[in-house]
Amino acid sequence: MAAPRPTPARKVLGRLSLPERNFVAEALRTETVGGVLLLLAAVTALIWANVPALHDSYESVSHFHLGPAALGLHLSIAHWAADGLLAVFFFVAGIELKRELVAGDLRDPKAAALPVVAALCGMAVPALVYTLTNLTGGGSLNGWAVPTATDIAFALAVLAVIGTSLPSALRAFLLTLAVVDDLFAILIIAIFFTDRIDFAALAGAVVGLAVFWLLLRRGVRGWYVYVPLALVIWALMYNSGVHATIAGVAMGLMLRCTTREDEDHSPGEHVEHLVRPLSAGLAVPLFALFSAGVAISGGALGDVFTKPETLGVVLGLVVGKAVGIFGGTWLTARFTRASLSDDLAWADVFAVASLAGIGFTVSLLIGELAFDGDPVLTDEVKAAVLVGSLIAALGATVLLKLRNARYRRIYEDEERDEDLDGIPDIYEQDDPAYHLRMAGLHDRKAAEHRRIAAEKAAEQRRGPAEVAGGAGADKDGPA
Repeated sequence: MAAPRPTPARKVLGRLSLPERNFVAEALRTETVGGVLLLLAAVTALIWANVPALHDSYESVSHFHLGPAALGLHLSIAHWAADGLLAVFFFVAGIELKRELVAGDLRDPKAAALPVVAALCGMAVPALVYTLTNLTGGGSLNGWAVPTATDIAFALAVLAVIGTSLPSALRAFLLTLAVVDDLFAILIIAIFFTDRIDFAALAGAVVGLAVFWLLLRRGVRGWYVYVPLALVIWALMYNSGVHATIAGVAMGLMLRCTTREDEDHSPGEHVEHLVRPLSAGLAVPLFALFSAGVAISGGALGDVFTKPETLGVVLGLVVGKAVGIFGGTWLTARFTRASLSDDLAWADVFAVASLAGIGFTVSLLIGELAFDGDPVLTDEVKAAVLVGSLIAALGATVLLKLRNARYRRIYEDEERDEDLDGIPDIYEQDDPAYHLRMAGLHDRKAAEHRRIAAEKAAEQRRGPAEVAGGAGADKDGPA
């Protein structure tokens, strides 16, 4: 009897499947553009808030109120950005997570364990670092959740500049990690930063979500149905006291992300394709514009490293994120008997873990909630988020640049398409038709080279005779 075949060891951060690679590539293009806009918005906010001639106008615009007071929605511009626009961001995050879990590479529980464990460790360790820093320094523990979140748009904007050749597996790991991170962050907001609950409004939001789900199940189509319903659900969730962005996540998770026989794309993918540019290009940058405008001075930056609350945020982002994500990834590989992809080293995982220390959008949001009622400390914590994110970005830049030559070789292997069929060759190694195409291609190249060789050989044979003939003709001429 034949011996059973040994099960091949599972690879951590191995090559993505082709559909997953294509999806990640499209998502990263949008998020990268959004990250650049986010960076511009943050810089604009800092200039607007710190130039003396412009500071008052920034405060006036940020605190200008509008909206129907009768519905409990007479909010400031900054409040609309944090509670309204970020609901769009979390709606997209919900769709991303649903698609990964039911149709992406994470539908395999063993594959899903890696980013989930890494994300949990990448949130727990920064929270622990913040807590220990403030226990020893006598600071407030309210901000323990501030350094727990990763800003995928900012991280990808950094990658667009320094890591253009980063292998797709590492990019996908960072993207999935940040999506899981965002989901847990919104759960933290819902559980720990809800002071009061209006059960009537919450019940209304739940009923609205149930109607939303039933309409999806029945296949009802039309934005004119879902957009007004989504606005009602969002308003009820806001008035319930639970953070309104929960409504966005809940609706995103309800969308169907699997395809049927007559579909090229699932409804979730279609909606995500439409809404992601709105989220990355408008919602998140506008939130940054009205959240990142903190007063920066030499003294304020110095205080970041002396106050326990702000120091805890910086250490949590820079040290806690890197140690937590790297440790979670290593432990997952260790206890599931998986091995790291042959193309990568653990130093690559640590570099990406360091990049995840860029916390901006959700960190700023949690900072506002954690120190609500203390505007001075709120601004100082925001400054700490900016400083910590900058340090994490610089550290990751150095680490990624050290391995850039290796990344470039992997990237070129992933992109090579010699048979020009639109599919990278590396994904066709098990397809007989691919090898037949390549054999024909090489045969044509060989025939062309043989033809050129014959022509060159004929030229070389003719060359000496022509030179000799020319010399004799010269001798026959007049002296």
